[in-house]
Amino acid sequence: MLMLVALSAVIVPFICLVLLRMSALVGMTISAVVVTILGMVAWGIEGGVIAASFLQGIHKTLTIILILFGALTLLNTLRETSAVERINAGFQNVSGDMRVQVIIVAFLFGSLIEGASGFGTPAMVTAPLMVALGFKPLTSVATALIADSVAVSFGAVGTPVIVGLSTLKDADATLFSETAIRITMLDLLSGILIPMIIVVTMIVFFGKENKLKSILEILPWTFLIGATYVTSALVYALLTGPEFVSILGSLTTIIVAVFTAKKGWLIPKNEWKDVLSEVYESKPQGAHSMSLLSAWSPYLIVVALLLLTRVVKPVKDFTTSVFNLSWNNILGYESISSSWEVLYSPGTILVVAALFAVIIQRKSIKNFTKACTDSIKTIRITGITLIATLAMVHVFSNSGINTKDLISMPEYIANGMAATFGQMWLFVAPFLGALGSFITGSATVSTLTFAPVQANIAAAIEGNTTTVLAAQIIGAAAGNMICVHNVVAVCAVVNMAGKEGSVIRKTLGPALLYCLLAGISAYIFTVFFL
Repeated sequence: MLMLVALSAVIVPFICLVLLRMSALVGMTISAVVVTILGMVAWGIEGGVIAASFLQGIHKTLTIILILFGALTLLNTLRETSAVERINAGFQNVSGDMRVQVIIVAFLFGSLIEGASGFGTPAMVTAPLMVALGFKPLTSVATALIADSVAVSFGAVGTPVIVGLSTLKDADATLFSETAIRITMLDLLSGILIPMIIVVTMIVFFGKENKLKSILEILPWTFLIGATYVTSALVYALLTGPEFVSILGSLTTIIVAVFTAKKGWLIPKNEWKDVLSEVYESKPQGAHSMSLLSAWSPYLIVVALLLLTRVVKPVKDFTTSVFNLSWNNILGYESISSSWEVLYSPGTILVVAALFAVIIQRKSIKNFTKACTDSIKTIRITGITLIATLAMVHVFSNSGINTKDLISMPEYIANGMAATFGQMWLFVAPFLGALGSFITGSATVSTLTFAPVQANIAAAIEGNTTTVLAAQIIGAAAGNMICVHNVVAVCAVVNMAGKEGSVIRKTLGPALLYCLLAGISAYIFTVFFL
């Protein structure tokens, strides 16, 4: 009975969004009510904890809304200045094939943003950019979420590894480095296939005809991109540790992708355009007077500012301390808090980049102000949905504070799964990581929650702890594809509110496949190399 109550945070959203096809606003409101009532009745969660969790959810919503606003404002500004048209012309020069474009924009550029920022930012940036480039909205959202996966293991300058494993008793630089290397080793089997999975998903769900041919002819190139990314990631993990794997790996692979695409190596001669929006109008390349560097400069500024605020200590100290609206000890509960360092937020950086865009591209400030106004109109309803979603998340996460001396719901689920699967745990470990991300919306929080449990299970089954922890983090990265509040946020930036269930139905298969591949990889590594 208690296991069903603990799993209600997974079961109810799945029924509402995926099976009953409710909008996230309705489905997550119902989910929040059900989980809250069950938590109070069966878990003994007091009203004060419920209230603190709801306030925590509201505060967290504000932090996400800022990122949403920033991502939309940047894109809308670039639309107003015609920079998006110039960027599209640049892609046409590289390749007009939308299979190639989705890998470069969603997977590689998204991975670069992930490595510098994390926290759901990449898909919020790449999905609307792809819409602006002519992709259908649903295609853009689904592929952006699937693409934001492999790099998540090292997102935000290594945060899922460094912070996610920080609660372990033997947490130190050696553990972080060894786990980073093990993640990249496991991804030699699992992560290498993500570019292929992105393209296959896009063609299967959104292609019009000759789907098998469209898949087979692009597979060699997607395999090259996947192989380049995972092997370079392994090299960078060996050389630098976890901090710069996603950043350097994506930069290396972007060079390979652009070079091979321009040369036409392994690229089909026919340009695949099945997901081109019916309302998209492309202007002739001669109509663009803006330089490609000027058009892309705001995104380059985003990456530079993200790195500056996260790597340079004086700048990081300043941005995390000035204008800090974090809320600690909510309603007196020491373990219930929510951080919001406004200047450090990716949302603020995206707004600053949008402002720089009109300066660099020598356009009127009215382009920026209109972009801000349009962005506010787009995200108004999203806040309510996110409040319901995050309220449920925090009731679930804070359930360890109860009157019945029960462990928290996440721990209860983990312990139950461990007792059920025993020696087969290597196959299950990634799925627990994905479960954590699905509910909490963060690979880092998933690992913070489950890393101690995973380490204990590894010891109990006499398995390799580093391999199990690596599988946890990869699974948490896979969960990013289906995390409800990520889906809600990305749908909001492309005006697809209410279609969240449709998106999850497209991304659920790839997420589970990535977890399965990670589990198989962990098993093979354990049997043959340890």
